[in-house]
Amino acid sequence: MTVTVPGPTLGVVGGGQLGRMLAEAAAPLGVEVVVLDPTPDCPAAPVARDQIVGGFDDPEAFRELASRADALTFEIELADSELLDDVSEAHGLSVHPSPETLSLIEDKLVQKRALEDAGVPVPPFRRVDDAEDLRAALEEFGSVMLKARTGGYDGRGNVPVREESEIEDALDAVGGPAMAETFVDFARELSVIAAQGDGEVRTFPVGENVHEEEILRETVVPARTDESTLARADEVARGVLSVLDGRGVFGIEMFETDGGEISVNEIAPRPHNSGHWTIEGARTSQFEQHVRAVLGWPLGSPARRSPTAMANVLGTVEESQEAELGGVESVLAADGASLHWYGKDEVRPLRKMGHLTLTGTDGASDDDADVDELLARARDLRDGLRFE
Repeated sequence: MTVTVPGPTLGVVGGGQLGRMLAEAAAPLGVEVVVLDPTPDCPAAPVARDQIVGGFDDPEAFRELASRADALTFEIELADSELLDDVSEAHGLSVHPSPETLSLIEDKLVQKRALEDAGVPVPPFRRVDDAEDLRAALEEFGSVMLKARTGGYDGRGNVPVREESEIEDALDAVGGPAMAETFVDFARELSVIAAQGDGEVRTFPVGENVHEEEILRETVVPARTDESTLARADEVARGVLSVLDGRGVFGIEMFETDGGEISVNEIAPRPHNSGHWTIEGARTSQFEQHVRAVLGWPLGSPARRSPTAMANVLGTVEESQEAELGGVESVLAADGASLHWYGKDEVRPLRKMGHLTLTGTDGASDDDADVDELLARARDLRDGLRFE
């Protein structure tokens, strides 16, 4: 394969913060990005070559995107997989990850069945179509997490159910086809950002995620667990990739139990929030890796530069308002800290508005105490930010 720059134009379905960071990573490679998103002046618009305003199921918008691109990818699971397949065939373009993979992942029940069939460890689960199904799941598993089969993200569509009295409210909250998964009593949640290229696989070091109210708050690398568990998590991530077709980066979330057992929670067929640490903390960011992968270029090194903590900047407001972030100077003045603002005009309660990373010094210790200190400092910096 011969690679020259300036490179091709990459069409991206979705223009949120992930599309923004994809465009930022593509530019130094000589790759231009055109995004498709229904929100005018979406977060990716200021850094992408152009934006096509259209829905994620708009055939005309998809055709226009395909006519202006040399390859296609997506940064949101709401992208219509059938439309992606149709326009790629009509225009002779590659789509990565494949539309078939998107179709498999966007339905959590189909996803879990495919993983189970491939021997990838997953928590016990069952289909839920009505109250009787959920009651049967409670009897079989005890406490369960009821999950919307499609459309859920950032904790939306996930409802814990512990008693029969909660069944009707949980089904109403999910509002459609669902699955029940046994409630895993996990010691920590891990994630692996894994990249699949042309005949090569690269996995980033295992991260440890901290959630609150089902929303990711922080990620720290290295994860605070033993080497055998880290190796097992990497092994499981590679097993997940064997189920998925097409090139690209995948965010693979896992549970680790007190006994060191690993099971897969969910998969994202795109760069993932838990991989944002890679921008400053790894030799190749997850976003550059995704661009390289979907274009069929050689993958970069995923090696970690130093211990790194990432903290999400969430909307700390009680109701929607114009987005203006204060206290930024404290982050800018901190050694090893980097701020990423997503360019959203409106802040809403718990909406992801940006993130910050804090890197340790090169050669710093991986001892849990040092990682704890790094995470505490990242939290302090994040908590010092405020919406005016």
